[in-house]
Amino acid sequence: MSPAVSPEQLSASTGDQAIRWASRNARLLAPLLTLITLFIFFSFTTNVFLTTRNLQNVITQVAPIAIAATGVTFVLLCAEIDLSIASISTFVGMMAAWFWVGETIHLGAWGIIVAILVGALLGLINGFFISYVGIPSFMMTLAMLTIARGLATYVNDGKPIFEVPDIIRRVGSAGNIVLGIPVIGIIAAVVLLAGHIILAYTRFGRQVYMTGGNREAAEMSGVNTRQVIMLVMMISGLTAGMAGLLFIGRLSQANPAGGTNVLIDTIAAVVLGGTSLFGGEGGMLNTVLGLLIFAVLSNGLNLLPDISIYFKEALTGIILLGALLLNVLALRLEKVQRRTE
Repeated sequence: MSPAVSPEQLSASTGDQAIRWASRNARLLAPLLTLITLFIFFSFTTNVFLTTRNLQNVITQVAPIAIAATGVTFVLLCAEIDLSIASISTFVGMMAAWFWVGETIHLGAWGIIVAILVGALLGLINGFFISYVGIPSFMMTLAMLTIARGLATYVNDGKPIFEVPDIIRRVGSAGNIVLGIPVIGIIAAVVLLAGHIILAYTRFGRQVYMTGGNREAAEMSGVNTRQVIMLVMMISGLTAGMAGLLFIGRLSQANPAGGTNVLIDTIAAVVLGGTSLFGGEGGMLNTVLGLLIFAVLSNGLNLLPDISIYFKEALTGIILLGALLLNVLALRLEKVQRRTE
């Protein structure tokens, strides 16, 4: 007969299992804890945070960043970086508006498709020079950042365009709501879901993780890592372009000087969710958590009445740094737990 297990031993065993489970899932639990803490804090410190109108505003504001973050997640999982997303986003938005106005070339709504394809092409160019020429992604995308920014300024001689395609304006409008959710948020959710399906359930998704986890081992397993990197950079350019269209729809204008915070906001959101800058670790669920943290924090701080508007940006950075430190500690705990198993 097996020896009887006392209630104390059973409780200790259950506690150990819970600790091990939490350690193994620290990559998701750390940002989730941060999100819950921020949500509760702003719910009690502001009167309008939990109102339907405000939550709809949060979704509307974060939706373009969410789409850009989808492509950036692919890039970071391959242990690469894309610094050109903000400039590509601005350039694509300017092109779509320019084609719509049609002073030189009038393509109407077809200009939207052309502009998106241009964004994907710029991403593909990034990928080609990174993969097949050997330029580091940091330097290549930094060069593309300058190129795309210059092209965005050239499109309309540095002047904003105050007419944007009607369909983009309707989609980007905060007042365009279906089942209580802004349409712009639904589009962002569809893009994030598509990214999750690709990463979690397709051969290409597995190759992305393999490439970022150990490139030499991936190549020995038959993965064409150069092609994978080129494709993820193209995806990043595509999603950056889509984000640019949503930006001009939300603002009802295309401005060559706009989108300056897109790069920082997007990468911060992805990393906040727990996706590693060194590749192979993370995914779209992490990105969703990071986006929610970033959106709740930005919106909540704007609602606090007793904080100087001039200090809020610095305070945002301080809180983000704290959240990143929590993520780093959680990831170390996860690695330690994996070694002991």
